Amino acid sequence: MDSAPSEIDRARVICFTLIDERHHHTRNTRQIVDGVVQSAAAGLAICQYDGDCGFYLFGCDDNWNSVTDTWHQSLEDAQAQAVFEFEGVSDTWQFPTEVK
Repeated sequence: MDSAPSEIDRARVICFTLIDERHHHTRNTRQIVDGVVQSAAAGLAICQYDGDCGFYLFGCDDNWNSVTDTWHQSLEDAQAQAVFEFEGVSDTWQFPTEVK
């Protein structure tokens, strides 16, 4: 799996992490899409749409397609949700170089 693109679902990527052996899926949440429980994400990305003050935590497949999402009022809240779902992500966030 490559690094995340600059946008996912037309939202700007703020930070991302691949989910790999450094992480442990806590099973604290179940992501359900169209009545089907989703498997653990291959990557997580926190994104923001233009004009939206909130942040989305996207659970992505191995091509960085958004499979699941949750909305959060702040970047810190989105990161906290990610930690609630996957131990270890707080140490592996990557920030695209254009984000300041």
